[in-house]
Amino acid sequence: MTEKCSIELALLLPDVPNERDTCVGRLIELLQAEGLEKIHLVHQNNSPHLCLHHDPQHFSVARVRELAQAAGAKIADRFRHESLRIDGMGCPICATVIEHTLQRMEGILEASVSYAAERLHLEYDSEKIERSAIVRRIAALGYVVLEEGRATGWFAEHREIIFSGTAGLLLLLGWLTELAGLPGNLSLGLLLGSYAAGGFYTLRDAWQGLKTRSFDIDILMIVAAAGAAALGAWAEGALLLFLFSLGHALEHMAMDRARAAIEALAELAPKTALVQRDGGEVEIRVEELLRGDRVIIKPGSRIPTDGRVLSGSSVVDQSPLTGESIPVDKQQNDPVFAGTVNGEGALVVEVTRLARESTLGRMVEMVAEAQMQKSPTQHFTDRFERLFVPVILAGTALLVALPLLIGYSFDESFYRAMAVLVAASPCALAIATPSAVLAGIARAARDGVLIKGGAHLENLGSLDAIAFDKTGTLTVGKPKVTEVVAVEGSEENLLKIAATVEARSAHPLAQAVVTEAKRRGLVWNEAREVETITGQGLRTRLDGKNIAVGNAKLFAGESLPETLLQHDTQLTSAGRTTMFIQADGHFLGVLAFADTPRDGVRAVLDHLHKIGIRQTIMLTGDNEHVGRAIGDAVGIDEVQASLTPEDKVRAIEVLAAHHGRVAMVGDGVNDAPAMARATVGIAMGGAGTDVALETADVALMADDLSKLPFAVALSRASKRIIRQNLWLSLGVVVLLIPITLAGLAGIGMAVAIHEGSTLIVVVNALRLLAYRREDM
Repeated sequence: MTEKCSIELALLLPDVPNERDTCVGRLIELLQAEGLEKIHLVHQNNSPHLCLHHDPQHFSVARVRELAQAAGAKIADRFRHESLRIDGMGCPICATVIEHTLQRMEGILEASVSYAAERLHLEYDSEKIERSAIVRRIAALGYVVLEEGRATGWFAEHREIIFSGTAGLLLLLGWLTELAGLPGNLSLGLLLGSYAAGGFYTLRDAWQGLKTRSFDIDILMIVAAAGAAALGAWAEGALLLFLFSLGHALEHMAMDRARAAIEALAELAPKTALVQRDGGEVEIRVEELLRGDRVIIKPGSRIPTDGRVLSGSSVVDQSPLTGESIPVDKQQNDPVFAGTVNGEGALVVEVTRLARESTLGRMVEMVAEAQMQKSPTQHFTDRFERLFVPVILAGTALLVALPLLIGYSFDESFYRAMAVLVAASPCALAIATPSAVLAGIARAARDGVLIKGGAHLENLGSLDAIAFDKTGTLTVGKPKVTEVVAVEGSEENLLKIAATVEARSAHPLAQAVVTEAKRRGLVWNEAREVETITGQGLRTRLDGKNIAVGNAKLFAGESLPETLLQHDTQLTSAGRTTMFIQADGHFLGVLAFADTPRDGVRAVLDHLHKIGIRQTIMLTGDNEHVGRAIGDAVGIDEVQASLTPEDKVRAIEVLAAHHGRVAMVGDGVNDAPAMARATVGIAMGGAGTDVALETADVALMADDLSKLPFAVALSRASKRIIRQNLWLSLGVVVLLIPITLAGLAGIGMAVAIHEGSTLIVVVNALRLLAYRREDM
């Protein structure tokens, strides 16, 4: 005999970011070593739980819980997870330097740095290394770990533009003193000061790259500036470093704008909550909220936690989280989410998720992680840059040596080589993709669309076909009475009799009958005693008559009137589910039900075709009649019916082979295997279920299919901007190299065009932050 015990994972490993973390495996191994039979993860109430199978003769439930909590505490105390803000990174190579340095330290299990997000995701063994040692090592590299909530300070925030401005001012003064005929040493001193200010961060980043044997653009700039100095062209070298540092500073300011758009999500939730405790009201920090706490939500205030309404009614603006433009009515037992805005009514909300588990918190975390996932184009540009920079350095050496063999002077050949070196530096190429990805993900999140990385952003914009689950995706997921056919008496009387019986049942079809009767304004008294025949229907006695309401199985062996059979055949052929009503052996009529399409689905599908989706497909487990009826109603291109979850996976494989890139849209639960097999898995209603957030590549936070065309169109716009940036950055390099080789442009012109292209690329990417649905 085996018993099971279920414990919420967050209680055992409170700091673990998600169930895929390696600490979950460590916990399972540790508990299995204690003698527990089987341990695996399950989902209960939208949160991961550890299910522990044990022999009750050896372990009581209390003992199992004690072992699990002790093992969780041991692992959580030893293996630490941190997400650290890193200040001072001047270029993508800085992220590589920090990663490589930390990964070589004993006790560091994982170190992943995002230059775009300025974040370090860290896992380390606290028995082998202390956090303070990691922070000191980062500081030794020249970077600063910012504690959460601590501002960087005005100087730290603006230091690059200050250094660059100082370099420009000293350059101008040096040039003016030379024009004024003042002593040459004064001019040289000013230009040397310009070198120091303009080259400070460039030299630091170049040195860090050399230490890790990574050749990047900073090295090219330092070599070119040193070359200009060697030729005595101090002013041109100072101009090079000034413009390069100015370009970097402006680029970082632009990137900060995109980061701010993402960080603004984290500021949506209030820091404190008003809670009912010990018979009174007390204000506490949101992090101190416990499950079951009762939070008072005043009119007009932001909701601090995920929970359910215990009392009160109001309308809630969920647009900050889901992008829904219309406030949503909230009454008893309805869910509410952290960061959303309460309307005019007061609410009392029971906390169902801790602060770190809230939909908003997880969305912010996933957006931050999304920035760290490189797109295919970014991987390509990274590889290109790693190969290109050494080639340019080698080519520069040849440009110095070869002209000497045909009679050019050293000064002339060396200067021209330095100009080519500047012209060939792929600065714009390095920032072209990450800036667009950062802006695209930030813009999508602002409208309630969570895209989990650059790869998914690019893939979403490359789709040729989209497959949809039917129930709950294309349809509302609830049956509705579509036809009332009376063969004896009136439709109203038929519906009233059916509602009288079905009001005692919780079956979805029964609830649909009651809803339709109420919609028509009918009034009835519930039947007192009802006999339920599972899978068939209900029987009762009403006004002295024996009433039966159910499907054809309930009336097996009885002869249905020909007229009723004809109606039933017509309805089932149209994809309807039917219910017969009988009184004292006489059939009164039939009710027809169908899961109705969502409002606006046809317009959504039309819009998808308009923006370039070639094929839309419905994959459903329902029969062909039901599937085809819904397909015809919404205007979908192809219907595949009677599919099991395994059939859906195979269908996605066939569609991918035929159409190329294909997405699967579903609820993130039953459709998870098909979503995983698709090029892009898209989940509906991410704000409602953790499973949708976990399984999908893209989550539509609102249960609103109309956001799908926006997401696809935004991704296509992102791809266009990435392509524009790549062509511009490569085009400038291709144009400048022959011009500088021919001697038509010097170092000054080369660096001006070079830095100008970098700024244009960043500004072009930031256009995505202003993308509107009207632009589709």
